[in-house]
Amino acid sequence: MKKGKPIALLPIGVFFVLYLGLGIVFEYVMKIPMGFYNIPIVIAFLVAILVACLQNRGLQFDDKLTIMGQGIGDKNIITMLLIFLAAGTFVGVVGRSSAESVAYFMLSLIPARFAVAVLYVVACFVSTAMGTSVGTITLITPIAVAVAQASGFSLPLCIASVMGGAMFGDNLSFISDTTIAACNGQGCAMKDKFRENFWIAFPAAVATLVLILVLSFRTELNGSVSSAYNLVQVIPYLLVLAGGIAGVNVFLVLLIGIVSGSVIMLAGGYTAPVDLLGSMGSGVTGMFETCMVAILVAAMCALIREYGGFDALLSAIHRVFKGKRGGQLGMGLLVGTMDIATANNTVAIVMANPIAREMAKEYDISPRKAASLLDTFSCIFQGIIPYGAQMLVAISAANELGFEVSAFEIIPNLFYPGMLLVSSLIFIFVLPQKSGKRI
Repeated sequence: MKKGKPIALLPIGVFFVLYLGLGIVFEYVMKIPMGFYNIPIVIAFLVAILVACLQNRGLQFDDKLTIMGQGIGDKNIITMLLIFLAAGTFVGVVGRSSAESVAYFMLSLIPARFAVAVLYVVACFVSTAMGTSVGTITLITPIAVAVAQASGFSLPLCIASVMGGAMFGDNLSFISDTTIAACNGQGCAMKDKFRENFWIAFPAAVATLVLILVLSFRTELNGSVSSAYNLVQVIPYLLVLAGGIAGVNVFLVLLIGIVSGSVIMLAGGYTAPVDLLGSMGSGVTGMFETCMVAILVAAMCALIREYGGFDALLSAIHRVFKGKRGGQLGMGLLVGTMDIATANNTVAIVMANPIAREMAKEYDISPRKAASLLDTFSCIFQGIIPYGAQMLVAISAANELGFEVSAFEIIPNLFYPGMLLVSSLIFIFVLPQKSGKRI
């Protein structure tokens, strides 16, 4: 290991102070709604890159540009960007009504006593199929409010159940931006990461469902919720989900989803050709900031690595976390810390990826396990922070319907992130460890 230089990590510190500091001021001092998301994260990263460029005067500026270009030109970065754009196109095609159809179909079949459990299961399915927790929460929270209003279940429990299910899919989905970032950053196939991740997430999901059912049977019921639905629109989700689990190439899976979704939406008269193209464009546009963040982080991390920042960080981690199991916990806490600072689990993974890859080599952790840990721990922290997009969107959706609810009412009902943490710790400290040799 080369001699590390802690000062090389200054750009990351500048980003954290700038982004987290302004976020706290906007959200809690100035009381700006969605304050954290009013800060242009791209500008914050540009400032951090400027700081990195001002460091190490032994290198000419042209040499620094070359180093940043090499970091951006990595195969994994290019693959990540293309998958982000394809996933955005798919989400734009399938639209809102498909997810709502799944929810209302299940609510029409299952007794009202299980309405909250249905919300949770639907959120799990929709987020796994769509690959977005925020999108799932946006779509299903209004239904959760209707369930709470009509049935007698508490609103915080209904919203928390939707959020828990949304984070389940965010963690496992083949087209989730967190999965894309973790797999490409660690150099593993999505199907391998899914198999590794499934045995962490599934027990946590089942335990959460049991807790929801226990609370459901203790609630006095008043009524039920019903609405029209169209199951044909669910077919693209099912195809994408089945293709991903079967191990089909992610680009082919997304192409199948886009084509089938387009055919169904046009043939069924649900949209016009011009509107469909507009929806595709909107879906892709929604991924632009994520793509730009991936590019800027790759450039910044290339400079930090060249300056010796990663070597300094790895040395510090080695002093604190001992052995393979300790290394896995350290990797999880690394991405969790970055998530707390950025309030964005995808950005946290993108930032943690280069360091985590070095850690995986040092601690003999396989790429699939490293990708799984990064995705899982980022979702644990993202699922509970009161200023995360998931929480803010859920509260905003309820407020728009005239119902006041706070993050601190919802957090005690967020069972899934807690169960996922327990499951992750069992995965690290109890289950047998295998070799992490990289091919």
